[in-house]
Amino acid sequence: MESAHEELRALLVNRSVKKGDFVLASGRRSHYYVDCRRTTIHAPGATLVGQVCAERVRSLPPIDSLGGLTLGADPIALATAMALSPGGPQPFTVRKAEKAHGSGRRIEGSFEAGHRVLVIEDTITSGGSALQAVEAIEAAGGTVAGVLTLVDRDEGGREAIEAKGYSVHAIFTIDELT
Repeated sequence: MESAHEELRALLVNRSVKKGDFVLASGRRSHYYVDCRRTTIHAPGATLVGQVCAERVRSLPPIDSLGGLTLGADPIALATAMALSPGGPQPFTVRKAEKAHGSGRRIEGSFEAGHRVLVIEDTITSGGSALQAVEAIEAAGGTVAGVLTLVDRDEGGREAIEAKGYSVHAIFTIDELT
């Protein structure tokens, strides 16, 4: 698995890490931006994401499903679930707001009340997106087992999530990518 981990790191560095002047979702400014979607929504990247994240999930206590706030978490949850299939946890997505039509559900996919879930995040900066997903999951009757992120920017997000009582499992820290 070490080679898949290193291949994924190289792909993230080459496709997803951009240098410049950026405003992040948290409102903070940064001299680099990590757009994991450039890797996770890319066939070779998705394959590696699935392999590497599945290996990490196997090392954690069992879960029923995995997912997080759309759009960053979606390809990671799907790739990971596919790598853990058959019989592994299934993916779901958390909408940013409930739909006003159709089923009106905020969580779509393979999630049910009572599920023990792993929240998926592409990049943690402030922890806000992961905590939004946690809130929606718990409001829908799920139990959050922890948070798995592809990249931890080491800007306080991990600490904010852990302060709420949830473990954080990062595949990479920003120092490994910059």
